[in-house]
Amino acid sequence: MQVTETLAEGLKREYQVVLPVAELDQRATERLSALKDRVRLDGFRPGKVPIPHLKRVYGKAVMGEVIEQAMTEVNSKIVNDGGFKLAVEPRVKLASEDQDAVRAVIEGRADLSYTVAMELLPKIELADFRKMTLERPVAAVADEQVDEALQRIADTNRPFNEKDGKAEEGDRLVLNFKGTIDGVAFEGGSAEDVPLVIGQGQFIPGFEEQLVGMAKGETRTIKVTFPTNYMAEHLAGKEAEFEVTVTGISAPGEVKIDDEFAKTLGLESLEKLKSTVRERIQQEHNAASRAKVKRELLDALDEAHRFEAPPSLIDQEFNGIWSSVTKEMETSGRSFADEGTTEEKAREEYRAIADRRVRLGLVLAEVGEKNSITVSDDELNRALIERARQFRGQEQQAYEHMRKDPNTLAALRAPIFEEKVVDFLLELATVNDKPVSREELFAMDEDDHDHAHDHDHGHHHDHDHDHDHHHHDDSETKSRKKAAKK
Repeated sequence: MQVTETLAEGLKREYQVVLPVAELDQRATERLSALKDRVRLDGFRPGKVPIPHLKRVYGKAVMGEVIEQAMTEVNSKIVNDGGFKLAVEPRVKLASEDQDAVRAVIEGRADLSYTVAMELLPKIELADFRKMTLERPVAAVADEQVDEALQRIADTNRPFNEKDGKAEEGDRLVLNFKGTIDGVAFEGGSAEDVPLVIGQGQFIPGFEEQLVGMAKGETRTIKVTFPTNYMAEHLAGKEAEFEVTVTGISAPGEVKIDDEFAKTLGLESLEKLKSTVRERIQQEHNAASRAKVKRELLDALDEAHRFEAPPSLIDQEFNGIWSSVTKEMETSGRSFADEGTTEEKAREEYRAIADRRVRLGLVLAEVGEKNSITVSDDELNRALIERARQFRGQEQQAYEHMRKDPNTLAALRAPIFEEKVVDFLLELATVNDKPVSREELFAMDEDDHDHAHDHDHGHHHDHDHDHDHHHHDDSETKSRKKAAKK
């Protein structure tokens, strides 16, 4: 066996490998000898088939297996001897792909010669996280917030009483309707006995306003246009007509927020209800505070770890982002000019985002590996159960299916791992709380730093390098659109 390094440039390595025909033949003979006692051929007693005859019958198939195994072993030896961690699977190319040359190798008449290209993960020098100082905005829960939340709960749970007369804003109607586009009924466009409160924005924009003034038993044709970003793409942007009949009208009644009201919600008193509401709002504040300090941590990690990221991983990340961006723009009917940029500039912006995501993912993975941070089976199973609950009525089937799917498990494991690493780093860093108002706390999502390049999921690259990149949620899409406008 002969291995010659032909390229060592940055994270790229390339090797020329030659496996002599004699070595391949020896491997094939050893494999055939191992098969000798297991194969049965007419005219031969078990275990007595001559090796030359086995070669004639099974030689090509066995040589194919031998070649594949030998290449795997050689490539692994190169990686182990070099102390490498691979970013992607090695790319192998035969020295000659001519059919006669390939046939000669398989028939044991020629040496196997190939090149193997490898892309490495960089060696990362981690910063001293104890020297990092971060600021965490925190907001107290004001009594006014609790009162407003209580009023919203009351509005949601207020009684409705049948009324005569015309429908008004805030009334609850019961509707039968049939929708058509260009005179043709469409799937999901017809229903009966549908409750709707005018003004709550439950239906397509412009639908509810046209119900005002209708009486019980009245039928009216309502014309609307589906939003361009409507989730059912075949309806997005289409003009539709609904023939609507009102079968019932109820007016909202009064709700007194007191102990009795709290009991209708399953709580023993108004004080307990207020306490529960305050806790829920505080949880919202805590989540927002954590998001901000995590974002600042990621910025600090980005600044402290400037290294070359594997180009293939950047390409994978960029392709995922670009696909999401272009699909969203196509759905919304917008162009790069509408976003105040060009395709070339947008590509440059998103490639920078991809580079940052990959580097941060590698840094978080390195921190996790160096500090033995792992995701337990119990943690993964809880996440799996939570995901399965989204499939109402099919929870068990969904659970069993996802439990056996490596991609699903990797996608669930990645954010859990990231949060554990972030917790670890926040414990090491100095984190100072900064009191702010609720408005400031949540306004920072839009205004602070313009974190279009941030990724709240971290895209964990674990030690098996399965490189999960499946977390492009709506918030990221919005931030990417924001980046394109810059």
